[in-house]
Amino acid sequence: MAHQEHFQFGYRRHPDQDRRDPARHPVVVVGAGPVGLSLAIDLAQRGQNVVLLDDADRIGEGSRAICFSKRALEVWDRLGVGAQMVEKGVIWQVGKIFRRDEMVYRFDLLPETGHKMPAFINLQQYYAEAFLVGRVQQLPGIDLRWRNKVTALAQHNDHAELTIETPDGPYRLAADYVIACDGARSSLRGMVGAEFAGEVFEDQFLIADVKMTAEFPTERWFWFDPPFHSGQSALLHRQPDDVWRIDLQIGAEADAAVERQPERVRPRIERMLGHGDFSFEWISIYKFQCRRMQRFLHERVIFAGDSAHQVSPFGARGANSGLEDGENLAWKLDLVLRGQAPASLLDSYDIERSQAADDNIRHSTRSTDFIAPHSKQERRLRDAVLALAHDVEFAKRMVNAGRLSTPSVYDSPLSTPDVDGWAAGPRPGAALIDAPLCSAEGEPLFLTDAFTQAGRNFVLLESANTMRAPLPAGVASLRIGDDAPLRDQQGAFAQRYDAAPGSAYLLRPDGYVAARFRHPTADAIDAALARASGRAVL
Repeated sequence: MAHQEHFQFGYRRHPDQDRRDPARHPVVVVGAGPVGLSLAIDLAQRGQNVVLLDDADRIGEGSRAICFSKRALEVWDRLGVGAQMVEKGVIWQVGKIFRRDEMVYRFDLLPETGHKMPAFINLQQYYAEAFLVGRVQQLPGIDLRWRNKVTALAQHNDHAELTIETPDGPYRLAADYVIACDGARSSLRGMVGAEFAGEVFEDQFLIADVKMTAEFPTERWFWFDPPFHSGQSALLHRQPDDVWRIDLQIGAEADAAVERQPERVRPRIERMLGHGDFSFEWISIYKFQCRRMQRFLHERVIFAGDSAHQVSPFGARGANSGLEDGENLAWKLDLVLRGQAPASLLDSYDIERSQAADDNIRHSTRSTDFIAPHSKQERRLRDAVLALAHDVEFAKRMVNAGRLSTPSVYDSPLSTPDVDGWAAGPRPGAALIDAPLCSAEGEPLFLTDAFTQAGRNFVLLESANTMRAPLPAGVASLRIGDDAPLRDQQGAFAQRYDAAPGSAYLLRPDGYVAARFRHPTADAIDAALARASGRAVL
């Protein structure tokens, strides 16, 4: 294998290990992958102290997740690492679908301008984790402990207690809440007696990350039945450092131990590329899995990311969904720990992210069924759709080579239903949409920047006029208008939000819409805020 980036971290003994009674902390996060790291940063930026445990002491074992969505980048931007991710990553937004050697159609994931973040970047997971670890090291509120493996869990009325194995032996920690971000093979999931439910697909896929110089455009290319891999599917993506991700369907009967051997993989890649001028960075075999826990909350233990749910890699729904789990949980847990919201607010995490998991599993299962049909009849239908898709619009919509990740829209008890008519704009339960703005002095910025600058609070996004409703405590204001601090010179905000003068959106601390008003009043805003923070009786 060729060289790939590795980042090694040393074990350090902590004073907690010398205590007779377990030290107690507000939050312990288990698992320093992208989800655990991001969640810890989010909590620390909100003023919470976090202990972050990981049973390894290095990152860089293969590229793993590589496709990160616009929404994930917006989250990371608020966490202080978005610019690094975009600068290092490969930006793309166009995909092409091929049947044999003919292009069926192309799609553009972000055809409109006026967004700070691109539709997607491709970036090896080890780079993403390295940037996140660097950010963790800048925040004194995070205590990151490598080679700390959780081996036992005990739950009590007001806390959980962990037993942790280290090179110096075991010790114990207590926490108000434990967040399990320890991946698909989560040990904590077994400790709470929970299981995954769902489907494991038998078809196998080969991942080969190859280093080469190539002139392929920076696009997502997906083939059904390509000439170089007859009867199966293939995917090509570019990564940084002249590394290319190639996925090849190899069937259910293939011997994974044999197929992952470089001497077995090389002829397949040579047939695809037409040459052998490449080296291997990473080779792996995987099966599709679409499964999740029944509940993500288990008393004082909360599950996020792959420890809570798994989907197939087509559509980039795994890591991106996990990051959205963390974004959803952080502000709610912060309010609960501060005593500004009841513990029942955490139930909405389970409700909302279960909806998102079901949505992702549904899309992922449909993708899998289309890419790897279960029967001859399903394959005939799939092939008929592909044959029509070149010329017929409805058939294009039926082609499913992995519908790319987008943020879910929640049917949530925290959302106040619309009472006015809206022609456009994110509805309650949907994520904010970015738009280009400028300051009163003419300096350009984006709505996502303004939201971040408003602090980690609820935000009232107002299309300014001469009238203004009083703001409740804990709500920041973003006013957009001709005589307001922010200006909509391009008109994109008004168009994307159906923002007639006087209208307003109440945004949650994660940027989701809690309520929107044509004519906001203090009572209406108070009621929506109480509902969104779990203080209202619903």
